[in-house]
Amino acid sequence: MNAAEEINGQALAGMSSEALNAWFDKRLAESMAAADENKTPRLSIMVTKGTLDWAYPPFILGATAAAMGWETSLFFTFYGLALLKKDLSPHISPLGNPAMPMKMPFGPQWFQNVEWNMPNVLMAGIPGFESVATSLMKQTMKNKGVATIPELRELCIEADVKLVACQMTVDLFGWKQEDFIPEVSEWAGAASYLTAAKGADITLFI
Repeated sequence: MNAAEEINGQALAGMSSEALNAWFDKRLAESMAAADENKTPRLSIMVTKGTLDWAYPPFILGATAAAMGWETSLFFTFYGLALLKKDLSPHISPLGNPAMPMKMPFGPQWFQNVEWNMPNVLMAGIPGFESVATSLMKQTMKNKGVATIPELRELCIEADVKLVACQMTVDLFGWKQEDFIPEVSEWAGAASYLTAAKGADITLFI
């Protein structure tokens, strides 16, 4: 025991129980704060949708978190699993997007700024609407300099984002592991996702 430890020991011995409890609480808080400061944040996202508009949030958040030094894991299940396929061509869907605003990627600026709010029923009833809407959104994204979904997925891969595929969904839809990109980190199920989510600082459902 060095001199400093001996002095601290004598000081603690002379404290009242209340002062001693306060001292321990302070030291514990300081130790926990130091541990939190040195801890690497963890992000876990469950990806359930595979349309073009819903594909952007998980890949953007995943790539951004990884660039910030976070440990990031994306769990792809049900329709979201299609975002890990080699043939990646997500489309816009009017379903679940009531009065989805449409913007035209051509013409004068005032025309491009107009939001064409179309009723959901009308969008769903027009033959070929999904293909048209997909083309318009892709062109708008290109005009604004926004990365494509394949590019964002590649960014996640380069940033070591963990891409986890739901094996149950693969079996359910009759797909094969060969249909997916080789960068899939793991073929797992609900138990694996819950374990990862439990230890994450932020958990999102998209």
